[in-house]
Amino acid sequence: SPSTSRQQNQPQGHYGLTSPISLAPPSDKDHIHTQKLIEAMKPFGVFEDQEELYRRTTVLGKLNNFVREWISELAESKNLPPSITEQVGGKIFTFGSYRLGVHTKGSSDIDALCVAPSHVERSDFFQSFFEKLKNLEEVKNLRAIEDAYVPVIKFEFDGIEIDLVFAKLSLPTVSDDLDLRDDSCLKSLDIRCIRSLNGSRVTDEILRLVPNLENFRLTLRAVKLWAKRRGVYSNIMGFLGGVSWAMLVARICQLYPNALASTLVNKFFLIFSKWDWPKPVLLKRLEESFLNLPVWDPRVNPSDRYHVMPIITPAYPQQNSTYNVSVSTRAVMVEEFQRGLEVTDEILKGKSDWSKLFEPLNFFQKYKHYIVLTASAFTEEHHLNWIGLVESKIRVLVGNLERNEFITIAHVQPQSFPGNKDLYKQSGYVSMWFLGLVFKKAESAVKTNVDLTHGIQSFTDTVYRQASALNILKEGMKIEATYVKRKQLHYFLPAGTLQKRKKQRVSDISQNNSGLQCKRSSLGESCSDGSKDRDSRTPSNSSSLNKISKLDISTAETERNVECQSCSGANSVAEPSTSKGLCIPVSPTEMEATVALRTSGAPIGCTIPGYNTVCQLRTCFVQGQHKLSGTLITDPKSAASPKQHYSPTSKVSRPPTPGECPQKAIDGEKARRGGLGQGGFEVVLITDVEQRLSSKELPDSSSPVPTNSIRIIKRSIKLTLNG
Repeated sequence: SPSTSRQQNQPQGHYGLTSPISLAPPSDKDHIHTQKLIEAMKPFGVFEDQEELYRRTTVLGKLNNFVREWISELAESKNLPPSITEQVGGKIFTFGSYRLGVHTKGSSDIDALCVAPSHVERSDFFQSFFEKLKNLEEVKNLRAIEDAYVPVIKFEFDGIEIDLVFAKLSLPTVSDDLDLRDDSCLKSLDIRCIRSLNGSRVTDEILRLVPNLENFRLTLRAVKLWAKRRGVYSNIMGFLGGVSWAMLVARICQLYPNALASTLVNKFFLIFSKWDWPKPVLLKRLEESFLNLPVWDPRVNPSDRYHVMPIITPAYPQQNSTYNVSVSTRAVMVEEFQRGLEVTDEILKGKSDWSKLFEPLNFFQKYKHYIVLTASAFTEEHHLNWIGLVESKIRVLVGNLERNEFITIAHVQPQSFPGNKDLYKQSGYVSMWFLGLVFKKAESAVKTNVDLTHGIQSFTDTVYRQASALNILKEGMKIEATYVKRKQLHYFLPAGTLQKRKKQRVSDISQNNSGLQCKRSSLGESCSDGSKDRDSRTPSNSSSLNKISKLDISTAETERNVECQSCSGANSVAEPSTSKGLCIPVSPTEMEATVALRTSGAPIGCTIPGYNTVCQLRTCFVQGQHKLSGTLITDPKSAASPKQHYSPTSKVSRPPTPGECPQKAIDGEKARRGGLGQGGFEVVLITDVEQRLSSKELPDSSSPVPTNSIRIIKRSIKLTLNG
């Protein structure tokens, strides 16, 4: 078979595309450092005990029997012959961290694949199987994400989290001894089934391509722990997921086949802190197959040229596992690679210990400016569905913000937080995410207006349209985006969060280093969420594969150059390319509504004493442009006061004159008082719109929600950058 022939073509004597960088055996110091690394990881629960391993094995056995029972019942309901019904089979395969042998204690989920025979449709999996799961007492927190790049059902089974994907084969039965490594199992399958199968196929191929499984697993445990502690472990948020981290570690193991984990961790940070992205990371050569499926190849597929951090899966059809990575998330990861290299260098020199590597990122002290994104729903079931969808689209918001010419970094914190009950009393169940922003410094003394409205509105429209298309949009489901400064975060975060994080030791790496000074350009080529469905891509062919050797050589040169730079003491890292990036098309929203304009800087959604001046405006949004007109409305309680607050720390001593813009009055007063200082930022406009849109106000398919029964939040956020 083709898969067998490829295994036979694996170069003898070394693993991967190139020969190793070093074959040096481990020293006594390496053994000592590795043992200290193990001891440093133990408090974090990365090593599972035998009792929990047995529990996971038992759960998988129950799930496998449950799947076989469902497939058999489905065969009977479709009136298949008894001879087939009795032996249709069905099987659960595992992949990801559990299959790699690096799952952690307690919190680690299991990635599983349900393989079914040809009579089972994907719709059966998301309907009848989903309903069957719902009736099981052992199953909790059940939700389906049918529109995901790899459609999945997520649930807890006897307390073990399961992410279950589905694939049907072109076979009447599925036997217990089925081998998914053979390419023939992909024949006549749709692209979603191929993606689902690839999880298991890729995991098995990674294990085959590393020289020492024990060293690989220990190194991967360390890297995954580091990534989670530093907030860069999340494929859905635009960072890297488990399989991508595994492939990076596997490549280091190929380059240093005899090294122990302590050395491999250090080399991991060395190689990838200086990697020449977007050159791809490959574990083996790209190969053709008789199936002629689309594979990752930027010479053939235009959309592949916009991937900023490609890490290519080793199993056919080879794909980029990091299509969600953006310029911002890549810059954040490169900065973390640089920090990791500095820390591990100190550790191996005996100047520090491994605990420093695993210190958590103090995200809420890192930036001065933040976007708070909230998703709320009235019931717990609706909330689970809602946050799953919102979370899967947050990278769209990051992309929109990156395209703003005044933003250099939009850094999302992967962890979500429960909403502050005092702020969201009427919202039911609330989840929050935080995005840190880095603005480009003003080059002159002239004030610069920064408008975040269109990027945020485009994101919320995308989520509402998707929810409507999936028929999960319910009354009470809302998304709100709010700009806040660092000093206002305590209004949103759970009590004690900021205090706890302030006590944690943090690195002194500046957020203004070269790894963060990047800007994603707005390109004409679209690689939106929908573009990840590569059904329409140009299939790979033999002529295009003739060029692959050049790609292999350039990748090998990158690895060699990195090592040479290290030996010569080169520490500089190239700035992220401004010509690479993911471009997401934005549909303009047409809307007319009455809004309340807050000329103070109060965070939306909460009440802070001193925010009193409100201007009633008529706002007309037409294809991203707006017109404002209005008159001042003053809070009666504040009218008697000689001063009105426009922020928690500054005051306006005079009200605006008749006909004068309230913001102009604030700006004038600030100018007399010294303003915000050089390079300061200030919220000058925050508008709220809470309305019910009638069907007549929804002119085309780009409108957010095709119904008049759902309440939509529209909001404008503008900032002023002082020179």
